[in-house]
Amino acid sequence: MTNRFIMKKIIAIAVPKGGVGKTTTAVNLAASLAVAEKKTLLIDFDPSGSCTLYMGFTQDTIKGDIFNVFSYNKSISQVIHKTDLQNLDFIPSNIITNENETRLELLTKNTYLFRNILALDELSLYEYIIIDCPHYIKGLTTIALATANSILIPVKAGKFSIAALKRMMSYVQTIRETVNARLKVEGILFTMFESNTKAWIMTNEELQKNFGDLIFKTIIPKNVAITESEFFGKHTILFNAKAKGSIAYLNLAQEIINRNSTYM
Repeated sequence: MTNRFIMKKIIAIAVPKGGVGKTTTAVNLAASLAVAEKKTLLIDFDPSGSCTLYMGFTQDTIKGDIFNVFSYNKSISQVIHKTDLQNLDFIPSNIITNENETRLELLTKNTYLFRNILALDELSLYEYIIIDCPHYIKGLTTIALATANSILIPVKAGKFSIAALKRMMSYVQTIRETVNARLKVEGILFTMFESNTKAWIMTNEELQKNFGDLIFKTIIPKNVAITESEFFGKHTILFNAKAKGSIAYLNLAQEIINRNSTYM
């Protein structure tokens, strides 16, 4: 029987640093894949629920979340939410109590938790599954990496962002050697890009020297439409389809589709 883990592309968006555009990338990449007519599922793995808020969901509009799936209270199909885009579905995160946070911490000690759950549910209709991970490595991020086919790592200009990228790359190697040998680096994505600034020039030089072949051709610019869209609970492409940020994420989606055309 064909292994269902290679029937779809599962991409984890992860880096152990906040403020680099991780959730923004997860939301807008998923939306852009959907616009490109790829059936896509976006999953919020972050207990803070940033992705859920970005997508415009609230506690009152959530019928179930990823915690229910991890607890085996509900199946994946029971917590999938429809979105404003025909080809984009969403699983939120709604960890709102200390009791749930404690329970989640215990559950995530099982590295194969989500991988085992996926084996029980039929998600073959999705061509892409995008997982928005927390900004730390252990626990939920490890579970995502144990399940994913690849990881996309967003990076912005700065010494701390470079350090976080290097730490993430080292951990990817650990994951390959221990729980998921097939995990690949989908790519390193420059976010909040401002051309001709000294910080970006130095960041680009450092990363090109060490990871040049892994850097996406697409660059996400610093764009006010991206920031504003978050306040309205909309992915940028619905907020302003002509904005530079929207066009950049559409280009990123196409770049990923092109490089995976032989994979699917």
